[in-house]
Amino acid sequence: MSKSAKQAGYCGLDFGTSNSTIGVTAGNGYALCKLEGDSATLPSAIFYDFEAHKARFGREGIRHYIEGTEGRLLRSLKSVLGSTLIDDTTLIQRKRVALRDIIALFIRHLKSLVEHETGRAIDSVVLGRPVRFVDHDDEADRRAESELVAIAKAQGFKHVETQFEPVAAALAYERDLHHEELSLIVDLGGGTSDFVVARLSPDRARHADRSQDILGRTGVHIGGTDFDRRLSIAQVMPHLGYHTFVGEKRLPMPRHIYHDLATWHLIPSIYTPSTLNYLRQVLPTAEEPELIQRLIDVLVDRKGHHIASEVEAAKIALSDQRKVMLKVPLREPIETPVTANDLDNAVHEDSLRIVHAIEICLQAADVKGGDIQSVFLTGGSTAIAGVQRQILKMVPNARPVTGDLFGSVGLGLVIDAERRFGNGRA
Repeated sequence: MSKSAKQAGYCGLDFGTSNSTIGVTAGNGYALCKLEGDSATLPSAIFYDFEAHKARFGREGIRHYIEGTEGRLLRSLKSVLGSTLIDDTTLIQRKRVALRDIIALFIRHLKSLVEHETGRAIDSVVLGRPVRFVDHDDEADRRAESELVAIAKAQGFKHVETQFEPVAAALAYERDLHHEELSLIVDLGGGTSDFVVARLSPDRARHADRSQDILGRTGVHIGGTDFDRRLSIAQVMPHLGYHTFVGEKRLPMPRHIYHDLATWHLIPSIYTPSTLNYLRQVLPTAEEPELIQRLIDVLVDRKGHHIASEVEAAKIALSDQRKVMLKVPLREPIETPVTANDLDNAVHEDSLRIVHAIEICLQAADVKGGDIQSVFLTGGSTAIAGVQRQILKMVPNARPVTGDLFGSVGLGLVIDAERRFGNGRA
């Protein structure tokens, strides 16, 4: 890291549902801090290793969990912000730990990483936030932001500001412009999808206050983890008894069991004696008992996150392949073919909600889709072909630009941080 970065006491922190990044100043520009090996992204995951009695983060934590180390894995930590879950506790080796404290541990780890990389204490930060933490609930949305800010301050950040993630992405994109454009910024993250219509140009980039250039913004609580869940329900859960009928009345299996098993942050909630007791009771009456037995084995072996990892890997692979084999890690493993069309069909409903949110954003900006000159795509889920096609149909005259799918927001946040803290305040 350069001397300039060492002198900077500020950063931009993108705490994401699936992955996190940190932007820092570097020379006369900006860079993403290396957070795990040579990678600038750190999966937003904590694994409490019961064998080593320590917390492991990111890919290392996920790897230990999948390899069978005894412990507890938590992912999609950001999803609890703004919900009643933030006040809940979870059992970690016979000790109740508040979810708020688990988020705090992850933020503290990120802070220690950037300080180690830059060689200096970082006491000022611009945190990325989605346009909507919580849909249709302004009070819960404000509470979520306040919770995130309070957690950051408790970890030693003295000066904490927030910026909308798509606005940060716009600032990153603007660095490469040579003329003014009316742009739609699309940020499809792990937990939320956010949109901004903005006027961007090299001249406007020099202004500290960009509020007049942001013409409209919207967000919807749909993201990559939702796409994972949809794909899992469509392609994996039928192998575990989804749609199977049980009991004398031939009722379908409770859907909530499968939806929880397909949702990263809810998986631990079904590893309960009551769920296992129910499954063992209905097993003799099941239309396809072998599938219910598979489900029981998955819960007993705590394979939920391993399955979710394989689903996520298949989704990512389908961004540039037409067909992949999805591996389902059961006691007797199976493989199921999944095509890009399967993925498109699974996420079609969510794609329509994304399109509707873009319509609202254009209306708020008082522009038509045909007026948009460029569309800047960031966030891993913009690589899903079907989702991208739906978005581009909304702006037929726009030039599509693909940014750093995982780093644009972090870079934009440090650009914003420099404007706020770069004149001796940090």
